[in-house]
Amino acid sequence: MSDITCVRCGQTRAGLEKAPFRNPTGVRIQAQICQVCWKEWLGYQTALINHYGLDVREADAREFLMRNMDSYLFKTGDTENIDTTKQGSIEW
Repeated sequence: MSDITCVRCGQTRAGLEKAPFRNPTGVRIQAQICQVCWKEWLGYQTALINHYGLDVREADAREFLMRNMDSYLFKTGDTENIDTTKQGSIEW
């Protein structure tokens, strides 16, 4: 594992040991995103899955997450806002 200059945070930090996906996006993440930012994304991804009740077996949910991942890590657009004002309450 080598240090990289992360495109998300701009800091030089340890990169990922291996690509998180076996495709060009995974290779790009490994080359350009540090471990800290990747860990932050995984937390945000979990929040998205829980907030929207996503079933990651569905293609639409995976596409939604990939779009948000690209926006979050590479700052290519807006990410989904998670409404935390109702945190801890359930409203129907």
